Amino acid sequence: MKLVSYLSEGHDRVAILVDGLLYDAEVLHPDLPQNMSMFLSYWDDACSMALGGEMMIREGKIPKSKGFAYDSATILAPVPFPTSCRDGYAFRQHVEAARRNRKAPMIPEFDQYPIFYFTNHHSIQGPGNIQCMPDHFEKLDFELEVAIVVCKHGRNIRAEEADDYIGGLMIMNDMSARRLQMEEMLLNLGPAKGKDFSTVIGPWLVTLDELQQYEVPAPEGHTGTNYNLRMQCRVNGKQVSDGNMKDMNWTFAEIIERASYGVDLYPGDVIGSGTVGTGCFLELNGTGKLNDPDYQEQWLQAGDVVEMEIDGLGILSNTIVAEEDDYSILARKKAL
Repeated sequence: MKLVSYLSEGHDRVAILVDGLLYDAEVLHPDLPQNMSMFLSYWDDACSMALGGEMMIREGKIPKSKGFAYDSATILAPVPFPTSCRDGYAFRQHVEAARRNRKAPMIPEFDQYPIFYFTNHHSIQGPGNIQCMPDHFEKLDFELEVAIVVCKHGRNIRAEEADDYIGGLMIMNDMSARRLQMEEMLLNLGPAKGKDFSTVIGPWLVTLDELQQYEVPAPEGHTGTNYNLRMQCRVNGKQVSDGNMKDMNWTFAEIIERASYGVDLYPGDVIGSGTVGTGCFLELNGTGKLNDPDYQEQWLQAGDVVEMEIDGLGILSNTIVAEEDDYSILARKKAL
């Protein structure tokens, strides 16, 4: 089942997507929650009712006239108001390449435990324009990822049980302003302003029942379900990234286990996988320069269209837009 959040009369509403048409929750069942936050809060009952409604659509018991075109709606992030947003660091290929490119050895702790950082859950957005300030364009980057949303409350969740807390998968683009990020992290804190302006998820949330055909075992020595899903990114129609979710070295179940240690997780918490191998310009530029000193770096510019496509999860499209403001925090740094 594909769950979509859209804007209607100034409010977010939840619908399911069937054959290019959106069917509002109210059409599927009168008792269904009307927005994603409430849907997640009553996940088991809501999911059951929505799946029943989807079956009625496919059987013709709910007519197509009750739906409306996906392309006619203002589409929001599938989870428009997440209760929090964490982002992991689960792909060894990306971590290894990024460290190699800056002549740093692979850190052995990567293989001991999964890590994550908190990003700005108020800057979550869906398909459409990404508004950027001047300093964001100082090495503006995409990051190709998968994300999950937590669908029930838990604390001290063991990895063996953690898949039951996952409502579904969606594409994530963890946007990055690299100059801001790298300057701040010289002080061993962050990332902060290099990340907090936009994190994109969408275009819809795909529930796990629809992804069973893609399931693969976790890597040896790990716990949880993984998925054989090809991950691609195109910038202005040119493919720049190509990876696969099955290459996650840490599963979402293991990330949930660590994230919930001594902490409550809530329905609506979003967790990203971290960048897939080849999944950002920082890695691609570093590898290119390592192989060719004359390699020309590429970064995102105003007007660029970023398309991320993941098998089974759809295509997430965004356009980079410059805000009409010349304010720069980089220009306000104190002289040494």
